[in-house]
Amino acid sequence: MKKGYIFTAVVSAAVVFAACSDKDTPNVPGGETSELPDWYYAGGKLGTSYITTSAAFEQPTASVENSGMMASFKRGEQLFEKNYVSNSEGVRSGLGPTYIRSSCMHCHPGYGHGKSQPDGAFRTNEAGNGYLLVVYNPATQGYVNWLAGMPQGHAVAPFKAPLDEDQVTIKWHEYTDATGNRFDDGETYSLRYPEVTMPPTAVYAYRQGVLSAEQMGDYEVKLESTIGIYGTGLLDAISDADILAQYAKEETDGYMPNGLNPAIFGSGDWKGQYTSKEATSDKQKYPFRYTYALSRGPLQDAAGANAYWNITNVTRSDRRYHYKDAGGYYSVAASKDPEVQAAFASYIAQIDPERTHPEWFTEDAEQNILAYLNSTTLDPEASDQNYIDLMVLHRGLAVPAVRNIKDPDVARGKELFEQIGCAYCHRPSWTTGSDEIRDPASFFTAMSSGRELPRYPYQTIWPYTDMVQHKLHMVNDIRNGWCRTTPLWGRGLHRKVTGSPYDDRLHDCRARTTLEAIMWHGVSEQSDAYRSVTAFRALSKADREAVIKFLDSI
Repeated sequence: MKKGYIFTAVVSAAVVFAACSDKDTPNVPGGETSELPDWYYAGGKLGTSYITTSAAFEQPTASVENSGMMASFKRGEQLFEKNYVSNSEGVRSGLGPTYIRSSCMHCHPGYGHGKSQPDGAFRTNEAGNGYLLVVYNPATQGYVNWLAGMPQGHAVAPFKAPLDEDQVTIKWHEYTDATGNRFDDGETYSLRYPEVTMPPTAVYAYRQGVLSAEQMGDYEVKLESTIGIYGTGLLDAISDADILAQYAKEETDGYMPNGLNPAIFGSGDWKGQYTSKEATSDKQKYPFRYTYALSRGPLQDAAGANAYWNITNVTRSDRRYHYKDAGGYYSVAASKDPEVQAAFASYIAQIDPERTHPEWFTEDAEQNILAYLNSTTLDPEASDQNYIDLMVLHRGLAVPAVRNIKDPDVARGKELFEQIGCAYCHRPSWTTGSDEIRDPASFFTAMSSGRELPRYPYQTIWPYTDMVQHKLHMVNDIRNGWCRTTPLWGRGLHRKVTGSPYDDRLHDCRARTTLEAIMWHGVSEQSDAYRSVTAFRALSKADREAVIKFLDSI
């Protein structure tokens, strides 16, 4: 057996331990859970796991076990970890024709946050590289329309990748803040940030002459790394009303120099909410919850549900079309490519041996390719059950319990974290609501049986996030500057889980250590966290280390 699963029993809160090959040890000091504070149970009694090995982020919640969903969870685990292939049939078939990566694990090593990558070419096939390129117009801050929102660096022959990753380079730069990267007591620290270079020739449609420099216009490229997917089901269980109340509180308090993102909230109410763009959309509006850019609403139509389709470009019954650029440049470029035309007939014969799509088999190769790439009636390659299993896993991953819970330095660090104001944005706890499944794309609510998901009603959870965006004004910052407060739970286990030599904190993994992450929060006087970092600077070295130990323990 690869790993053991450890659950919290719902009624008695007793811990049930399963045997495992890597001798997972429970994170329960003295084995007496009744004496531990509430904040030990990071995911509440239904959503906390109790091991701290390299499998810490892969554990199912008690809700999965109690609901009889373990078989589905295990199948979802295989779908998450194993590569998809370009076969037209068989398990995990349907990769491509263009794609970003061939498995979820490529982006989420150990189910956690992506790892930073060194200077050099941007290659998504490097293990643990969770980076996605953000290519946007700096004047409008909008994504360009000549690459997919998450650019694809791979393709299945005879197609060619929309982006030549070998021409995209990452360069790390050292940064010195206004204090010379030094505390008053003499302790020093280092800061760095990434710069990405992508010439027009890296874009296939440009090289093919379909896309001009004028059409590309001015563009910039940034890095965003994937986050850990554990605990996302618990965040989904927070009620919409409570999220609205948090925004209203922060607007009324007025503590943040940059206020709230006016595109999302103002004058006590929502200015923008999430609505599914799928044809099956329920047309309802929901608070934004997920991604650094707060681009997604409920988990059932959020980043993971979307990634299961667009990362691999494997179609399913509710997504019967290919993921591609909004401008349609790639489709035209591929259709006019003589090499693609020459081999397309052989390719499509394997995709559709029964010729159920006659529009792909005419005498006009260019039109055949266009019809295939732009089709909205593609046959589903992933079964509905596959999708259900993947989402049972996604919504069913537990959060590791707090480590070093009885260490006085950790308790002191928690107290200081709150005293200097960090807990305002990194709100320690929430209580979930009734957790009725919200399903903007109407897949899981399409039928009452067979599409159930784990639920977490009325749980006190400790994610350390206010679910709101703020601005830090870092050099070479995130696109548009607004970034959701990242949940801190479990992040102290990143090195153990991923094998990274760094903590890889912040949206682009620029912070190699927890200390670097803190100091990046205060490099600008315009930062929403500047006052808290100033207070952190005033602490003694022992107290600073206590704050860091606390952060690495939660």
